Order: sequence, then C-alpha cells, then structure tokens
Amino acid sequence: MKEAIAILTGGGPAPGMNTVVGSVAKTFLKNGYRVIGLHEGYTGLFVKNPRTVDLDFPLADDIFNRGGSYLKMSRFKPTDANFENDFNLDFFVNNNVKLLVTVGGDDTASTANRIAKFLQSKNYPVANIHVPKTIDNDLPLPPGSPTFGFQSAQNEGAHIARTIYEDARTSENWFVIAAMGRSAGHLAFGIGSAGHAPMIIIPEMFDKSEITVDKIVSLVVSAIIKRKIMGLNYGTAVISEGVFHSLSTEEVEKAGITFTYDAHGHPELGKISKAQVFNTLVENRLIELGFKPRIRPVEIGYEVRCQTPIAFDLVYCTSLGMGVYKLFSEGKTGCMVYVNPEGAVSPLYLHDLQDPQTGKIPPRLVDMQSDQIRSVIDNIMAYITPADYEAAKAYVPNPEAYDFRKILNW
Repeated sequence: MKEAIAILTGGGPAPGMNTVVGSVAKTFLKNGYRVIGLHEGYTGLFVKNPRTVDLDFPLADDIFNRGGSYLKMSRFKPTDANFENDFNLDFFVNNNVKLLVTVGGDDTASTANRIAKFLQSKNYPVANIHVPKTIDNDLPLPPGSPTFGFQSAQNEGAHIARTIYEDARTSENWFVIAAMGRSAGHLAFGIGSAGHAPMIIIPEMFDKSEITVDKIVSLVVSAIIKRKIMGLNYGTAVISEGVFHSLSTEEVEKAGITFTYDAHGHPELGKISKAQVFNTLVENRLIELGFKPRIRPVEIGYEVRCQTPIAFDLVYCTSLGMGVYKLFSEGKTGCMVYVNPEGAVSPLYLHDLQDPQTGKIPPRLVDMQSDQIRSVIDNIMAYITPADYEAAKAYVPNPEAYDFRKILNW
C-alpha cells in the first residue's frame, strides 16, 4: 500500500489555509505519497468513520490561491477520555499514514502537542508536524516572523478602516471600530496604525493598570476631546476584542455583556458586536458630558478571515507547505514548521514552547516597549496630556480624568 499523509485544519479560517494545504499536497504527491484530507478538524481522529477526501494534484491546484478552507474546520477539543477511548488508530493503520499535518492556531497547536505525546506513548510510528496559523499573530514564533494569514487580514482590515476614516472625515462623525484578536492586539494595532486612528486600545496597553470599562471609554473620550482642541470633529477609535477577554467578570457584567464559551473555555466574542457595546458606552458618556455625539460602530472580524490571501501569504504559505516535507524527510516530528524571513526552514518543537504546567502554547503579545509601537502612540494617536488641561476645560470639568498616561498609570 502506498504511504500516505493526513492533513487537517483546526480553529477558525485565515487567509492562506488553502495555500498551505495545496502546497503540502502538491509536494507530497510529487514525492509519491497519497494525501488524505480530514474534514472537521480533530473530530475526524476521534470517530470511527471520519469525513475524508483524497487531495490529488488537480484539486490542490484548484484551491491553493483561494480564501477560506476547502477542508471543513472545527474547534473540537478532545478530552483525556477521548484519547483513551476514541482515538482512531485504525485510520492510520488502514491507510498507511506516516505523517499527520495539522494547520491551526494556539489551541490547534496545543492539541497537536497532546497528539504527538499520545502517539509517542503508544510507540506508534506516525510523525506530527504543525503549521502555525492565526490572523491574531499571537503564536510565539521568533521575532520578525508573522503567523500566516495575519498580513492578509491586516491588509484588508486596514483597507476597511481607511474607508471608515474617510467617511468620518467626510461626515464629521466618529466611529468605534472593534477588531479581532482574542489574546493579543497585533491585528487591532496594525489596522489602527495603517489608518492613523486617533485612538487604538489593545489589552497590552494595560500593563500597569487593570483593564476596566471606564478606562476604555475614557480613552476614547480623551481622543475625541483632543481632536476637538485641534479643530477636528471626526476620527476613529480601534479597539481590540482582546480587551473583553481581559475584563474581569464584574466588569463584563457592568457592561451588560453575556458570553457563551467555546470548547477551549474562551468567550465566543464573535456572537456579540463589540463595536456596538463600546459605541453605546462611549455615546452614553458623551451625553453625560453634554456632547451631542455622532458616533457609529463598525466590526472588523469575519470580514477578513476568508479573503483571498495577498502575495505575502501566498509565498509564505507555499514555503510553509514545502517546509513540512523538508522536515518530514529529515525525520522531524512533534514540531511546528518555521520559515524565517530569509526563507530557511527549521523546526520549532512544541514542548519547548509550551507552558510546563498547563501544556498550552502561550500567546505572543504586542511588545509595548518597541520603537514602532511607542512611535505610533507618541506621534500618531491623539489624547489629553497635561499641556491640554486648560483647553480641555472647555469640554470637561476634570481633564486630568482623561489624561491618557494617567488612565494607563504610565
């Protein structure tokens, strides 16, 4: 029987999923392997009759430059009982599978790590290589290396945000823009920076202060007042959805938000409009202060996940797909494929990245001390400083309460 590999996609989509799958398939097919695609993520490894598809060359060639994911995705998280009772070893034996390729983000990587350990404990000769994906850019790759999908999502998100900024300028409105990013603010900060947003709020900014609803609202109001002092009655505020993830239960309840949670214990942020929530809170504050607010919500999330990948991700994901074969042919397993900015392929071992207590892969956060981040905060964003207090008194009686650095305790 011909030797085979299996490939699955987990979590949510990102631009470049099909590029990775298509490139893996083309490379392994060229080298004599059968390529089996597993639908529904990890679900297929824990049922007797998984949904599968043979990925031949015409199919791989048809999908490699498309957005979305040809292989249906799932956030299924196997329990310890699933591993002991339901793991489908017969799938590997009956199809002569020598390699399992997993494509996904931090949760998919963590589960891939568990699978690698499980197969090793069973002395089962199946290699496992993970391809890191997330538009959040929060997997702990070496500096300068984005997760695939991030650049395409950032590009489209910035396009939307720039259009909204033009609307704000034309209509003299304000817009509250919420951007995806569960644990880190890379996407929101990139979108806000590209659009010269007067205010960008990400969870990492609260490195010296607890995140509260009041502080988030005050930061947006600070930008609105500063722009008024500058003679500008328009602007945008970009807020990372990750601030919701970091709010305490008490703060979430104070904002009137009710979450459901996914299998990994994360709040299902996609089920509510974060922009609408914060827009309402900011609008209420402005009314209390005597303003006549013209402020609107805009959500940037699902709009950027399944778009056609830009050239950067087409090239990057092709390299990652071919890199899987290189690592496999070198006998590597239990690792992520890593392609550095110069194009060199090497393994990143999951056990070196995981938290020793939880076994999970920790997120890569925005470095608030970097020159790039600080320069945007210092030179592009707009907010109240002590030098503005006198002018700000025309709008609020207590301008120090809207001082950007005092709010953040910087």
